[in-house]
Amino acid sequence: MKLKSGKPINWGTAIFLISYQVILFLTLPFYFYYSTLHVGTIISAFVLLWLTGLSITAGYHRYFAHRSYKAHPVVEFFLLFFGTMAVQSSVIRWAFEHRLHHAHVDTDRDPYCINKGFWYAHFLWMLEKLQPIDPKIVPDLMKNKMVAFQHAHYKPLMVLTNFMAFLAVGFFFQDYWGAFFIAVWLRIFFLQHFTWFINSLAHTWGSKQFSQEQSAVDNYVIALLTFGEGYHNYHHTFANDYRNGIRWFHFDPTKWLIWTLSKLGLASGLKTTDPLVVKKRMVIEQKNFLIETLSKYWKDGKCELEKQVLELSERILKTISEFSQLKDRHKEAQNNSEEMTSLQQVQAEISELQKSLSKDWRQWKELSKSIQNPHTAM
Repeated sequence: MKLKSGKPINWGTAIFLISYQVILFLTLPFYFYYSTLHVGTIISAFVLLWLTGLSITAGYHRYFAHRSYKAHPVVEFFLLFFGTMAVQSSVIRWAFEHRLHHAHVDTDRDPYCINKGFWYAHFLWMLEKLQPIDPKIVPDLMKNKMVAFQHAHYKPLMVLTNFMAFLAVGFFFQDYWGAFFIAVWLRIFFLQHFTWFINSLAHTWGSKQFSQEQSAVDNYVIALLTFGEGYHNYHHTFANDYRNGIRWFHFDPTKWLIWTLSKLGLASGLKTTDPLVVKKRMVIEQKNFLIETLSKYWKDGKCELEKQVLELSERILKTISEFSQLKDRHKEAQNNSEEMTSLQQVQAEISELQKSLSKDWRQWKELSKSIQNPHTAM
């Protein structure tokens, strides 16, 4: 038997993933009817959900798959421990599939390609027989002893870590049934679907500020469910950035965790994307989108608006280029210990360009809003 993709079904995985969810929903009503849920069990389940969820986002994803920062061995151990408890396969398997996804997004070689359907990207792809792991794609992880050990003994470690969670919650609150149903079973169910939303919803519903050609989107609501992974268009454009939400108001607890670890000396080498590079990408992508939007307007002001878009975008891109050159000059002047007058001159030029860029950027945002709102643009 095969799925629509043409690949044979992995019956072991398929039976496990489908049966555990069906049985959960058949038995959960009886648990709630016959048992009294302990408040401590609910709190423990919530804490475990966050610990395992952040171990996937900060560990499996941003650390192991993308190497967006360096982690202390103690942090690495805890990320592996709670990541194993998340029941989402080993780091090597997870990172292998994810690196393929980024390298071949939206193509047939994408393991969870959204073009094959929402439910395929969300869940069905895992029911297929997975391709063998190519060591060339995950050579760094193959050399990591802790990661290699987890991969070699993943199934017993997955059972052991969850059994430990069950015993701990059950013992502390004398609520073993609650520990089993809520802290382990239901927690795994929710976390798996939250992670799967990144492959399905985050490639379906949202905005594309940084890359129009990819299916990945940015969505604040999805970020709430995925520990900050909802800014997916940004992530696919700048995959090595340790952040997904780059603005201060973006909900990205994974970013906050990594930043906090760095301040405690437990993480280092946090990779970020130069704000000028981000702005440049946004202008290029939005310029094409705005021109396409204007082509749908049958009105006299269309040509004038197109002219404004082209002139303003070119001016911003030119300013960004000059800004980058000045930053290089400033760095070179500092390294060569040039005279204070020379440094001050470069700093003054940088300050003037910053003012010019800020002014043009505000104008660009106003112009974009006016074009995307037909009532304003007319």
